[in-house]
Formats: sequence, C-alpha cells, structure tokens
Amino acid sequence: MARAVTTRRKALNTAIAWTIGLLIFFPILWTILTSFKTEAVAIANPPVFLNFDWTLENYRVVMERSDYMRFLWNSVIIAGGSTVLGVIIAVPAAWSMAFVPSRRTKDILLWMLSTKMLPAVGVLYPIYLLCIQLGLLDSRIALVVILMLINLPIIVWMLYTYFREIPGEILEAARMDGASLKDEILYVLTPMAVPGIASTLLLNFILAWNEAFWTLNLTSVDAAPLTAFIASYSSPEGLFFAKLSAASTMAIAPILILGWFSQKQLVRGLTFGAVK
Repeated sequence: MARAVTTRRKALNTAIAWTIGLLIFFPILWTILTSFKTEAVAIANPPVFLNFDWTLENYRVVMERSDYMRFLWNSVIIAGGSTVLGVIIAVPAAWSMAFVPSRRTKDILLWMLSTKMLPAVGVLYPIYLLCIQLGLLDSRIALVVILMLINLPIIVWMLYTYFREIPGEILEAARMDGASLKDEILYVLTPMAVPGIASTLLLNFILAWNEAFWTLNLTSVDAAPLTAFIASYSSPEGLFFAKLSAASTMAIAPILILGWFSQKQLVRGLTFGAVK
C-alpha cells in the first residue's frame, strides 16, 4: 500500500524542485538580461540585476554585423538532418535488438554507448583529413553525417528502451495477418512508439543544435551554424559581454521556444512505459 504524502512533504518537494529549476535557469536568465544592457552596465561591479536602462542596441549591432538567418538556417538543416537520418537508421537497429534478441545484444549496446566516451579531439585529425579529401570541409553534408554518428548510440539506446515496452505478441499477430517486415515496422511498431520516437527526436535535435566542437572545427563560412555565430563575438580586442549575450540569446531562442511547446510530448516520451 502506498504511503500518503503529507501536505508538508509535498510543499517541501515543490520548494526543492523550484529551487533547483531556478538555479539551472539562472544562467540563461542572466544572459537574456545582459543582452539588454549597455557594455558599461554589463561589466559593472557589483552586478546590476534589473535596475538599468533597457536597450535594443546590442541586437541592432548583431543583426547589422552578422547574417543571422544564414546561421539559423544552417543550424536547422544540420540538427534536423542529423536527427532524422539517425532515427531512420536507428529504428531498424533498435527493432532487431528488442524483438530479435541474442546473447550479445547487451554487449553490443554497451559497446555502442562506450563510443560516446571517446574524446572527440582524439578523432578530429583523421575526420578533418577525410573531409578535405572528400571535398566536404565546411559543408552541411559532412556535419549532418558526423553529428548523426555521434548521437546514434543515444538514439538506438532510447528507441530500444521504448520498443522493449511494446508487447511482442502484437507484432506476431501482425505477421500472422500477412504483414511484411517493412509493414510491421512502419505501420505497427512505429505508431505505437510515437511518444518515444518524438522524445528521441527532440532530445537529439537539441544535442545536435548545441554541438560546438565539430561545428567550430569543420566549418568556416558556408556551413557555419549558430555555435559559430556565437563564437564570432569573441575577438582579440576582448569580450563584449552585452553583444555576446545578445548573440547567445538569439542562438538559444529557437530551441527554447521548441522545448517550451513540446515539453508535454517530451515528458510523455521519457516516461513512456513507466506506468503499466
């Protein structure tokens, strides 16, 4: 029998949750506030929180200095393309591991996850040379493939977890009704795992959007995404915190909006199969 949660315990848990949430969100809030300050106020000591004259000058300078829409479009193509390509490859892989298991399934999954532990700088040089030889340096195609491969272990792991929650008898019934392997995956398995697939798409889109190491090292002009857009405001003359904050706010705004509107779907997907 479950224990009743007292009002005091519930209030304490709520307070702790709000405190942790505010601590996590505070750097983002400070960046947004700094983007509306002048450079003098941005570096003031002690720091000024709300009592300052708000200005849009930093955003005007950023828009005049940089082609924001080009960086944004590159980020959308790179993050979206790598995520969709990864899901297309991961769905059959996760299906085979979930419904055609072998004694080595867990070993394979652990091996895939272990590739995430490899320092990215350890393989930068060979990948950089490959991009040069293939003519893909500073191209969106190269980044789409590389980010897909980087996040593929996470996609497979998540989809495998979701697929394991689906009763195998349903797929067996589909086979008895004459469904082919393609029909089984597309029309039976995929619709049942929509919450899990959606949360996987969202999480890996965010990971690809925030990737800085590969985008900064493999792009210069043509394929540079918003991470390069932010880095361009670090100059030898020093850091202009207000303008850097404005650029950072413009870079994170699309993903914050996406996360806000899709939070219910994300929570539903992450808790998929948790309650039976």
